[in-house]
Amino acid sequence: MSTRTQILALVFWLAVSLAAAVIGAAAAISAPVFYSQLVKPSWAPPSWVFGPVWTILYVMMAVAAFLVWRAGGYRKHRAALWLFVIQLSMNAAWSWLFFAWRRGALSLVDILVLWVLVVATLALFWRTRPLAGGLLLPYLLWLSFAAALNYSIWQLNPMLLQ
Repeated sequence: MSTRTQILALVFWLAVSLAAAVIGAAAAISAPVFYSQLVKPSWAPPSWVFGPVWTILYVMMAVAAFLVWRAGGYRKHRAALWLFVIQLSMNAAWSWLFFAWRRGALSLVDILVLWVLVVATLALFWRTRPLAGGLLLPYLLWLSFAAALNYSIWQLNPMLLQ
């Protein structure tokens, strides 16, 4: 496989991951204001933490997908790569559910389904290339934290999040 092909593939996976980020960010334009209005648990991070953390995680996800692709191409790893794209879709949907539509319960369901999809993706990536699976571990940990935060904020703000 040529260097040019590999560079283009890496750019492709970065574009796919960052597209999910942009779609989610479009829903979260008013997130800092909305987040500041919410009653939050004492362990909730300030709103400025989310952007840098998610940026790093999206880049790590893209590199993981690239490593799986590079280990045999799309045909060989179709299931793992499609699962990756599906979980990215659920990831982008969460921002719409929570920030744009203010649906606490549905956003919690989304993030729990997302968590299961990430575990499955991580397992498939790990079997293909342990480093690729390892790159998804921080994402899974952050999602676990985010799910707990989602639940807590939803419970603390019944009037703002249905």
